[in-house]
Amino acid sequence: MKLLVRNLSRSTTKHDLNVLFSACGQVDTCTLVLDGVTGKSKGFAFIEMPNEDEAVAAISRLNQTNVDKSKIRVKAAE
Repeated sequence: MKLLVRNLSRSTTKHDLNVLFSACGQVDTCTLVLDGVTGKSKGFAFIEMPNEDEAVAAISRLNQTNVDKSKIRVKAAE
């Protein structure tokens, strides 16, 4: 299941996201979207988790939590 993570702090790294979501289950891929010119985070990412139950649990557990002083939003990607 692919998840969309929004409202990330610009200082949140791919590693930070892997650690955060791995606490909920197995993470296949983590793609932090970067600005092509500056190379800095655009404030959102995609997480792919192979187990749907773990992905749903991650949404429930992590949506609206504070990460690096930003309240993140987590939902299923469309």
